Amino acid sequence: MSMSRKFFRVESGHDLFAGLNRGVIAAEGNRWTFEIASEVANKVGGIYTVIRSKAWITTEELGNQFALIGPYKESSARTEVEEMEFPLGSPLQLAVARTRDLGYKVHCGTWLVEGNPQVILFDIGSASWKLDEFKQELWSNTKIGIPQPDIETNDALILGYMVATFLGEFKKAAEELSDTQPKILAHFHEWQAGAGLIAVRTRKIEIATIFTTHATLLGRYLCAGKTDFYNNLPHFNVDEEAGKRQIYHRYCLERAATHLANIVTTVSDVTGLEVEHLLKKKPDVITPNGLNVIKFSALHEFQNLHAMAKDKIHEFVRGHFYGNRILRSLLLPS
Repeated sequence: MSMSRKFFRVESGHDLFAGLNRGVIAAEGNRWTFEIASEVANKVGGIYTVIRSKAWITTEELGNQFALIGPYKESSARTEVEEMEFPLGSPLQLAVARTRDLGYKVHCGTWLVEGNPQVILFDIGSASWKLDEFKQELWSNTKIGIPQPDIETNDALILGYMVATFLGEFKKAAEELSDTQPKILAHFHEWQAGAGLIAVRTRKIEIATIFTTHATLLGRYLCAGKTDFYNNLPHFNVDEEAGKRQIYHRYCLERAATHLANIVTTVSDVTGLEVEHLLKKKPDVITPNGLNVIKFSALHEFQNLHAMAKDKIHEFVRGHFYGNRILRSLLLPS
């Protein structure tokens, strides 16, 4: 993969924060970004940390032109989300209202993490009555069948089609409320969100899509077994291996999302090889996980101030025992 296709290190002299305008430029161009994952305001595994840790920088750049989308889980949402409605007459408010008119329960507000990004959370139970219809639509368009007992995949399917419905309504609302043609990007994380991407593309909703896999589903299973995974990576019969582990339908969702997305990304060259050999598509871009350098710099500064204050306290206590000279030097300005 050429360097131009990677998220490479820039020189320290570059101004990385010139574009952080809280969505002013994005609003002028009617640009909107949605990030979809099953762990938005819902801690299950590592994706929660990935989404949460970059919420601040994304909100600093895109402001209210950005929203995170995920499933509504009451146990976590009641402590992590401040519910509030979007401004009346905005594309987000109109799209949420139209989605609710279809009988779907939608919760919106802000996620109480650094950056306070907007969130839109879908109550999967409110659309469970349409599960068979969603399965039929998926089968008609992709020939992927979902077994009834797989509750996690059923939930992912319901969420995906609810998200696709919302994005379709949002596109129409954004077109109605502006003379500028909206530019909408939907970024889907992991196979659990992949059904939404599949629905967007098969319904021909004209928005840009990104699919990111942080580690392939089949790769996780193969690594857990004694398969000498990386040496045998080019030689696995992927259909057979997924079938043996009873995850063939999940694997098919992940693979379909990979091939239908406009852009496919993954987080390292190693996982890039997994995507290429197991999902049969070379990633378009490698986007390594990173650190919030500003956050850690601020922490270092705080630690220095803490140490200085601690030294002053120690000197003050010593002055109590060794005389007034030390106390005067601490309390009186020099």
